[in-house]
Amino acid sequence: MNDVLIPHLKKLFQLSYFESMLIQFCFFGAYFIGSLIYFMISYYKGDPINKIGYKKGILLGLLVSAIGCAMFYPAASLAAYGLFLSALFILGLGFTLLQISANAYVSLLGPEETASSRLNLTQAFNSLGTTIAPVLGGYLILEFFSVKGVISAESTKIPYLIFAGLFILLGVIISFVKLPHFESEEIERKGLGALQFTNLKLGVLGIFFYVGGEVAIGSFIISFLGTHNIAGFTEAVAKNYLALYWGGAMIGRFLGAISLNKGVGAAKKLIFMILAAAAVFVLILSIVNLTFAQISYFIGFIILNIIAFMIGKSSPGRTLALFAGINVILLLITIFTGGHTAMWTILAIGLFNSIMYSNIFTLGIAGLGKYTSQGSSLLVMAILGGAIVPVIQGAVADAIGIQKALFLPVICYLYIVYFGYYCWRHLGNIEAGAVKGGH
Repeated sequence: MNDVLIPHLKKLFQLSYFESMLIQFCFFGAYFIGSLIYFMISYYKGDPINKIGYKKGILLGLLVSAIGCAMFYPAASLAAYGLFLSALFILGLGFTLLQISANAYVSLLGPEETASSRLNLTQAFNSLGTTIAPVLGGYLILEFFSVKGVISAESTKIPYLIFAGLFILLGVIISFVKLPHFESEEIERKGLGALQFTNLKLGVLGIFFYVGGEVAIGSFIISFLGTHNIAGFTEAVAKNYLALYWGGAMIGRFLGAISLNKGVGAAKKLIFMILAAAAVFVLILSIVNLTFAQISYFIGFIILNIIAFMIGKSSPGRTLALFAGINVILLLITIFTGGHTAMWTILAIGLFNSIMYSNIFTLGIAGLGKYTSQGSSLLVMAILGGAIVPVIQGAVADAIGIQKALFLPVICYLYIVYFGYYCWRHLGNIEAGAVKGGH
């Protein structure tokens, strides 16, 4: 939804690209501040989630998220940009608790060597939300609740109250669901806690650059597709193509859940991946307000995605490095070309972003034992990249234009190539789920 809010509030408050990127700065900055507080508490007083339980951690995250959404009502009533930013900050704090609780919980639900597969599956459903949001949420804000031809803050009131209600409803449902209980062993370790693990330290930077690159690209897609040398789309049309960017991540994550599952043979994997890709593509087609002919080019990139998964051979590190390398190439094509070529290459990046968060996260916390939640908080803290990179890119875009500013995400993905390659070649024991502290 932030990607829809950015161009909307940019016009409403007559903001520069830099000022409009404060939306992402406040939202993702909350991840850093919330995670830093969590880490300090866990380091000096003991892991809070280990004490209250993962379920209560998830419920608390949902409650704070609902409060953040509800704050959009006074922000819209007063038409105050500062209040919008405050609401986004609180919403980000709620999401921080959800990330720390839920991601670590999913990782603990089975063997470490299949953790990437499980987290990719849950992230795939996350991507369903990010695919629907630009279309449904964009329709509510840009069309249904807006007065024709008038840009108003009022159009954000009802949609975000609906979101607040959905968070509360989900919390009520989860409170009645019986979930497996996990409690980490209380073995004392000397040193810097989770920071003694090299894979975690490298993973923190990996999350920073991944989220920074992904959010920076997504934040600019509507504006990028609106430029005359690319497509010249209106915001109402561009939001449907933005859904393809996030929808690509959904396809890739479902494929990742299959590809990274070591219990399935190569031939069966390929069949399952083709069927899953076709099913999700049809789902996306039913969601976006576009025809098959308008998005048929996307199929070629889906095929490339499947081929890359097969080359990755179920290795989280190898697949991560390969996907990041492909994104570097796609970005360079986007920067140095124009028209529909640049449009499709930037949209295809979503497909290859798909497994990055899950793979970096699981490689980062592999083998942490009692420090799993603490390490998880550090990785979530690194989501700060989503606050910093888009703001810098906004300032660069103001100076040299949106297209050339895409060099910044290129740097982000180059680091991820390094991290994935490092884990694959030098830390194979992590991928097998048997990493030891200090190695």
